[in-house]
Amino acid sequence: MDWKTLQALLSGVNKYSTAFSRIWLSVVFVFRVLVYVVAAERVWGDEQKDFDCNTRQPGCTNVCYDHFFPISHIRLWALQLIFVTCPSLLVIMHVAYREDRERKNREKNGENCPKLYSNTGKKHGGLWWTYLFSLIFKLVIEILFLYLLHKMWDSFNLPRLVQCTKVDPCPNTVDCYIARPTEKRVFTYFMVGASSICIVLTVCEIFYLIFKRVFQRARKWRKSTKRSVSYSKASTCHCHVKSEEKDNKSQPRCVA
Repeated sequence: MDWKTLQALLSGVNKYSTAFSRIWLSVVFVFRVLVYVVAAERVWGDEQKDFDCNTRQPGCTNVCYDHFFPISHIRLWALQLIFVTCPSLLVIMHVAYREDRERKNREKNGENCPKLYSNTGKKHGGLWWTYLFSLIFKLVIEILFLYLLHKMWDSFNLPRLVQCTKVDPCPNTVDCYIARPTEKRVFTYFMVGASSICIVLTVCEIFYLIFKRVFQRARKWRKSTKRSVSYSKASTCHCHVKSEEKDNKSQPRCVA
């Protein structure tokens, strides 16, 4: 997998992102992708060869390994990183769609025609909803993968000894040993911690977007209310002045 290409694509999202999303992207590439590429892949390697069982029964070692490791940590993290980073591409695609519409509008109506968007990268209208949906999707994916990791390996723990019981073709109870369990446990906790930080940042950004949108709507409503009140006061005063002028004209003047 070419992580540099993915990083180059996601770097374009920074132009349309909030501060929370920029921090999130830094955490993903520094504490997750970099650690994954530099260290985690070497720690796990081909862990199936290092999975040692105290039996020579043909096929027992492979079956026990598949029983305790239905999917490798390293492959699960690769899938998690792909699924988590891809929703950000939706924002780039939406902005590209807006720019294409703007270009076609100029070609059709001329360079001096009114613009369809004041700023194609500004988060309002459909782009705001696309951005919010991408955040919610990332949050769901992060929580789902953490749940899978917790469910498969019992609280992210990797014991030194696992016992394979009542699994054909293994005879009775077979003891199997995981290679470098402490080192793998440390990297597992590290990746889980980085994922938890990303979850917190995503939640903060979702609340930030929603509260900012509510504040903007409330401010617009207040401005419109003030304008309507000032207009009604002005019209009332104007009508009052007119009524006074009519009353003055209708009163008889005394002639000396």
